[in-house]
Amino acid sequence: MKPAALLVDIFGTTVDWWTGVAGQVTAIAAERGVQLDGGEFAGAWRERYLPSMAEVREGRRPWAYLDTLHRESLDKLLDGFGLADRFDEADRQRLVRAWHRLPAWPDAAEGLRRLRVRYPVVALSNGGFALLINLLKAEDLHFDAIISAELAHSYKPDARVYHRAAGLLDLPPEQLLMVACHGWDLDGARAAGLRTAFVERPAEKGPDQDADRPADTPTDLACASFTELAGALGC
Repeated sequence: MKPAALLVDIFGTTVDWWTGVAGQVTAIAAERGVQLDGGEFAGAWRERYLPSMAEVREGRRPWAYLDTLHRESLDKLLDGFGLADRFDEADRQRLVRAWHRLPAWPDAAEGLRRLRVRYPVVALSNGGFALLINLLKAEDLHFDAIISAELAHSYKPDARVYHRAAGLLDLPPEQLLMVACHGWDLDGARAAGLRTAFVERPAEKGPDQDADRPADTPTDLACASFTELAGALGC
């Protein structure tokens, strides 16, 4: 049975966070006369992503949207790298906003265009609304709607996020297809009753890093790109 609508993850699945963040970190550090491996820093920053959201998801701290979590992780990282005194408040705000400007994968725009001919295609992301609007507009990526985990005051893979999306779309979870390149996201969606599609992004975490693989996650579909997914869904 074909899905009634698609929910599409953003960070890593639709846009290349590692390249985008690494490049901006390197540029801002150079302005300050700091030698910093932007790729290493981006990877270390991303490693704090799931643990910081788990604090909120599991009720160990009050709701905080993703920019706040990114800022807290950034401050700790700069301390850990011994660079706390080299980046002022303005620099830190720019670094957090790096997550608002990330390049799309080459197949993203065309794949989304094809998918939207036949299906409602909705962004479902842990990013806040402001971040998502800035990010998708800058890359000219077109969705039928944007749903932020902000609406559920939790984060994927909490079932409440997927169920909130289903409720907003007035569809039962089993009629939704969650599209992502992360096993943890697809596992959460499947546990919440959604169908799942894995889009493989081997370079998601940068060169010489192991990205999630479709063989490690049970899914309804596994594809190498959005355009391949569109073909598999008859678009």
